[in-house]
Amino acid sequence: MPRALWVLIIGMTLNVTASSFLWPLNTIYLHDHLGKTLSMAGLILLANALASVVGNLCGGGLFDKIGGYRTAMAGVIITLLSSIGMAWNHEFLPYVIFLTISGFGTGIVFPAIFAMAGTVWKEGGRKSFNAVYVAQNFGVAVGSALGGVIASYSFEYVFIANTVMYVLFFLVAWIGFRGIQGDAASQTSILHEKQSKTTSNKMLIPLLVLCLGYFLCWIGYVQWQSTIAAYTQEIGISLKQYSLLWTVNGAFIVLAQPLLALVIKWFAKTLKVQLIVGMIIFILSFAVAARSSSFAGFMTAMVILTIGEMFVWPAVPAVAGEIATKGKVGLYQGIVNSTATGGRMIGPLLGGFLVDTKGMDMMFAVLTIFVVLGIGTVFVFDKMQKKVNEGKGAIVPLK
Repeated sequence: MPRALWVLIIGMTLNVTASSFLWPLNTIYLHDHLGKTLSMAGLILLANALASVVGNLCGGGLFDKIGGYRTAMAGVIITLLSSIGMAWNHEFLPYVIFLTISGFGTGIVFPAIFAMAGTVWKEGGRKSFNAVYVAQNFGVAVGSALGGVIASYSFEYVFIANTVMYVLFFLVAWIGFRGIQGDAASQTSILHEKQSKTTSNKMLIPLLVLCLGYFLCWIGYVQWQSTIAAYTQEIGISLKQYSLLWTVNGAFIVLAQPLLALVIKWFAKTLKVQLIVGMIIFILSFAVAARSSSFAGFMTAMVILTIGEMFVWPAVPAVAGEIATKGKVGLYQGIVNSTATGGRMIGPLLGGFLVDTKGMDMMFAVLTIFVVLGIGTVFVFDKMQKKVNEGKGAIVPLK
């Protein structure tokens, strides 16, 4: 991998480690420490995610206009300032305000880093996006492990640790990202833009279909950070044990990469197979979690969930990177990231409403239906992909 990609990986690791001190604990903090209902907690996380959606789209558009470095720095500065504010005052109203601002800032950062990763190592294909994905999950493992331990002493320390990590990320981005040429638009000729305009439009529709399934899966996945998180506390699973679930999630993703590569090489060779297998595994994870009442049961469900996400999550950004024409790289990554953020936005609110009104069993049933619908979108995407390929489109099965 090129040096520039390693710098992006380090930056992404610090970014996600910083956010992981706090994001798995948001619902617990709102519900247990501030005394808010799950529905209210879901509404607050909805505001955070909505701000992230706006940030994703702004970040993608800014990447195509002003380049990766300046876009990433804008997002980092906004996030750092909000984390300082949250550490200073985290009563209910200030907490909501700073959490929302933080969502906008991080929303800008993610598509910028993914877009830069795709442009600095184009020949790497899926590998560059998978490397950033692994970095994300390494950050999740480290941040969740430390965050749970720190929170067991005091939530005050969690906010401070969050700020310190964002300071480190700011320094890495300021120094390391400066030399990375991530402005795809500057490399685009007018002739190429005219030639690729029709192809680009054809690529967008299949991507949106795929993103619909991506969105539905994220609604289910985010319950582990919201309703399931609160439920584990109610049945006596400690905060340290809950944080350990996410530590295992991140560590497993990092350590199981060689095995995943073999499975993809010999079994799940196409995007269609990877997505369908991953989504079926998601359904199995929900089935196990729905019947669990102990830490061991939820740990089993988390391991199954992790296997599923290893198939699904890196695939969609890689497709966006492959089908995007020059000058549209940031936009496409912004669409993909905003789709995931949209799932994280709707998920806590919908999940909180279902649990508060119908209970956990109904929530798991609805999540299963959503993932089945997600599998349906994969078949639709595959059919549309073949039609575009027949017209000499640019979608290529992931390697």
